Amino acid sequence: MIRGLWVWAITALGLAVIAHLNIGIHATSAVSVIIAALALGLLNTFIRPILRLIAIPITFLTLGLFGWMINGLMLWLVSWLVPGFHVAGLLAAVLGSVILAIISGVMHWMVRR
Repeated sequence: MIRGLWVWAITALGLAVIAHLNIGIHATSAVSVIIAALALGLLNTFIRPILRLIAIPITFLTLGLFGWMINGLMLWLVSWLVPGFHVAGLLAAVLGSVILAIISGVMHWMVRR
């Protein structure tokens, strides 16, 4: 339970940082960032595993790089579901997902220490 809250908080912080980087991802309020983090967590829990299973052949052919596209697709889907959280397109979503992965990785590393 506590770990899930940490992951959610780190994701929300990462989304807030990404929204301020001017890469095509914008949030109108802190509430929209918090809701987007919750929606991203739910999509990553329920939808992403199904997409990864379906995309195994193309992921294999691209040596795993298609996984970033799936992550970007999840972020793009969040922008479609959450009012006030906007992603300009799939390229911005993929770039945002890469930056979010870096931020999340660093934050998880810092929390563990």
